[in-house]
Amino acid sequence: MSVPVLYRIRPASPEAHLFEVSLTVAQPAKKGQMFHLPAWIPGSYMIREFARHIVSLRAECSGRPVAVQKLDKHSWQADPVDGVLTLHYQVYAFDLSVRGAYLDKQRGFFNGTSVFLAVEGYEQTACDVEIEAPKGKHYQDWRVATSLPVRPDKQKGRGFGRYRAENYDELIDHPVELGAFESVSFKACGVPHEFVVSGLFRADLKRLARDAKKICEWHIRLFGEPAPFDRYVFMLFAGKDIYGGLEHRSSTALMCDRDDLPLPGAKQISDGYMRLLGLISHEYFHAWNVKRLKPAVFQPYDLAREGHTHLLWAFEGITSYYDDLALLRAGLIDRERYLGQLAETISGVMRGNGRTKQTLEESSFDAWIKYYRQDENSPNSIVSYYAKGALVALSLDLLIRDKTRGAKSLDDVMRFLWKKWQKDGAGLAEDEWESLAIDATGLDLRDFFDRALRSTEDLPLAALLATQGIKLDYDLAASAGDRGGFGALKPAPESPRATLGVKASTDVLGVRLQQVFDGGAAQAAGLSGGDVIVAVDGLRVADPEKMQARLMPGQSATVHAFRRDELMTLQVLPQAQAPDACRLSQMKKTGRWPAD
Repeated sequence: MSVPVLYRIRPASPEAHLFEVSLTVAQPAKKGQMFHLPAWIPGSYMIREFARHIVSLRAECSGRPVAVQKLDKHSWQADPVDGVLTLHYQVYAFDLSVRGAYLDKQRGFFNGTSVFLAVEGYEQTACDVEIEAPKGKHYQDWRVATSLPVRPDKQKGRGFGRYRAENYDELIDHPVELGAFESVSFKACGVPHEFVVSGLFRADLKRLARDAKKICEWHIRLFGEPAPFDRYVFMLFAGKDIYGGLEHRSSTALMCDRDDLPLPGAKQISDGYMRLLGLISHEYFHAWNVKRLKPAVFQPYDLAREGHTHLLWAFEGITSYYDDLALLRAGLIDRERYLGQLAETISGVMRGNGRTKQTLEESSFDAWIKYYRQDENSPNSIVSYYAKGALVALSLDLLIRDKTRGAKSLDDVMRFLWKKWQKDGAGLAEDEWESLAIDATGLDLRDFFDRALRSTEDLPLAALLATQGIKLDYDLAASAGDRGGFGALKPAPESPRATLGVKASTDVLGVRLQQVFDGGAAQAAGLSGGDVIVAVDGLRVADPEKMQARLMPGQSATVHAFRRDELMTLQVLPQAQAPDACRLSQMKKTGRWPAD
């Protein structure tokens, strides 16, 4: 073999969801070679124990079996050998997400963290990856899509063949899509981009490419040309009731509902398509903000254990601020639509009582055990570093613009941070983001950061938005899904709707309570998340909206509900609906935000 470490991966049994991997080490450690599989994947901050999907594992040297001992949940050691060591193992791949590995007769997908064992002592050594085609006529149209650098002399057609990674960190930062996908290409600021879409769908991919090009070029120009990559690949799977993305250094894995894709001939941007464009924008922005500019604790990543940082608000929250903002500034949506989306974000944060209990720094630090492991009580106990982080970025942007009379903005802070990274490539210490923002703007922002990041005090959004001529109000929601928007307040109803203070869904038995909010009528009556209401005042219920429409504020109701298999009878005193749907409206034209 021509390289110290060679991986071969083959979709061995798509019908059984099994990848077969061989890992060859030319010069294994004399004391016995150790191997490790990551416990988590960068960008998704939860221990996921990918090693649980390894079905079988064996080793050999010169055709003779070699004993392998498992040391812990994700580590193995082979006995010493005199010669080339090859590890053979199978990986069960049926995780339909952007974080793991998936394989069936329709498509394949994998992240390196799920399938490639690290060779101890060779983590900084270049390695090759041979991606092999599945056998059989059924797969003759399958191709490979990945941003891994190719070995031109080792290609076999349709993308199958040999690829090169300079080290293990690069190896696991280029996901791979396999299948009979559709693709479209474009250039953004001269850089080749490819959009690969798999799944069953009908869409105008040329329009998707045109719109993605506008987003990409805006991001590149925000930080300054050239882009930090030579090529970029979007890998999108379209299915039913799915959504998500995960960033990588020169690619991203995405999932969306097939109905969110733009239909041929459609002119408008639907709400679903806008959400997809926002996801594309979010993950692309990460190519700068977290894939390169990152917390010091991530440099390098320790993928065996949690990497705690207080800075996720900056790397996820600021990215969440710019994702929809880029759609406006790239000319894809107008000012009113952007402000309507911003109003919904404000409503979502303000409705959660967790914002009064957890600071943004605490939310960042505890992502591993709280944000990524949410339960029925999460709205009462945590705040999202994505959503509130976006509002902190908004507040910081408006504050800088106001204090410098429009001379500087958050854009200048991001460019300042990027230039620092280009100069030294260093990760940011826990207190360094704030000090660099002060250096970039010349403003004393310490009080703002103390309030925004280390207290549970609400942000002064109304006052800051008013500096740009935008008025913030709260309206009565017309339904459970109404989170406000752009425009004038609606006339107040003569009689406000009753509310139980719950998030609910339909259930085969009645109405299932997914979450019960602090201070609400349901909580006061003793109802909990997971309970199923079957009747109110003796009448069967089946729809959450219709159930609450029967109720009157201040008028007691008898509720029959199941908790597990136990029937409970409770008295509930519904409350009057409070105005909690944010409305943003234009008072006067002041400043250039948000368009510039």
